[in-house]
Amino acid sequence: MTMEIRVPQLPESVADATLVAWRKQPGEAVGRDENLADLETDKVVLEVPAPAGGVLKELKVQPGATVKSGDLLAIFEEGAVSAAPAKPAKGGKAAAAKESASAATAAPAAVAAAAPAAAAKLGPAARRLVEENQVDPAAVAGSGRDGRVTKGDVAAHVAQQAAATVAPAAAPVVAAPVPGARAEQRVPMTRLRQRIAERLVQAQHNAALLTTFNEVDLTAVGELRARHKDRFEKEHGVKLGFMSFFVKASIEALRKFPVMNAAVDGTDVIYHEYYDIGVAVSTDRGLVVPVLRNAETMGFAQIERQINDYGARARAGGLALEELQGGTFTITNGGVFGSMLSTPILNAPQSAILGMHKIQDRPVAVNGQVVIRPMMYLAVTYDHRIIDGREAVQFLVAIKDALEDPGRMLIGI
Repeated sequence: MTMEIRVPQLPESVADATLVAWRKQPGEAVGRDENLADLETDKVVLEVPAPAGGVLKELKVQPGATVKSGDLLAIFEEGAVSAAPAKPAKGGKAAAAKESASAATAAPAAVAAAAPAAAAKLGPAARRLVEENQVDPAAVAGSGRDGRVTKGDVAAHVAQQAAATVAPAAAPVVAAPVPGARAEQRVPMTRLRQRIAERLVQAQHNAALLTTFNEVDLTAVGELRARHKDRFEKEHGVKLGFMSFFVKASIEALRKFPVMNAAVDGTDVIYHEYYDIGVAVSTDRGLVVPVLRNAETMGFAQIERQINDYGARARAGGLALEELQGGTFTITNGGVFGSMLSTPILNAPQSAILGMHKIQDRPVAVNGQVVIRPMMYLAVTYDHRIIDGREAVQFLVAIKDALEDPGRMLIGI
């Protein structure tokens, strides 16, 4: 039975999408729920699953095209099978020639059969690089989680292939460089990068941004982690990191200063009585901010587990759109990349964002003595239209106090 493959219903906030790539080609057998194509929106990459087992007959849209909900993508034949090579007759040169031709077509068929399993371990960025360089994904060793092939793995494989195929020449000819020549490339922004740029500029134009700083001594948090990390991981199956402490400390500070958890809507201020904390995650495609819903109800293990899951799926392009929407307050950690200090930009329409930075041993004065402590600079950028400097500074001090004496978060002081 012939079926039409159409663009699935896009979320209400998404007007259209870009067809990034076809994962199956005409004449290729497809299993039920196998991915046929990737659609990139301004937030996530969506997959178009096969409705049943069969064969992809005809493509109606080429990669790079912009499509909307319901647009026709391809024609699909349910229950059909891909054409198999004819069985050669026995005897004679003609049979030998047919057997040779059959063997030649069997090799690509075997590669094609192995391709879905290998492609399943590719993230969107790695897939794109595989297609651009016509690389067999099964030949690339994955270094990511669960054997996932990363963009770096594909790039390294391409480089190795290029080095191996360069034949040594008796008298190599080196092209003379053109004096004053300077190379450049023009690459279009991805939809996600366009959306990031749009939102950041919007935040700077629509809000009165101001940043205040402080520093926190993480000795107590470090000692607490060292004391309990092994048992924590054994009981909960996840490592006890720093992020859960910062999420908990932020919620305690937000309770004391609710305006930091608010948003501006025209001439009104919306005070959120729940805490949906966005945690910025860096991916090959750009920065995304999945949200911990009702984070005030989550324990340390739940927070760590959810953040780890978001990070893995974000880098693999597997986050759902609803996981990126909303949020009342955001935390971003530039310290993982070595940042010492920064002024983060609001994640509109939120009114505040906390910036974490690198933990570095520094000399500080404690009780009149100079000691070495693990210190981190904190930054909070806020919308000065509704948040005064006094509230922002006290909010940051509340986070500092909670982290320097984690017991405060247990007894609510």
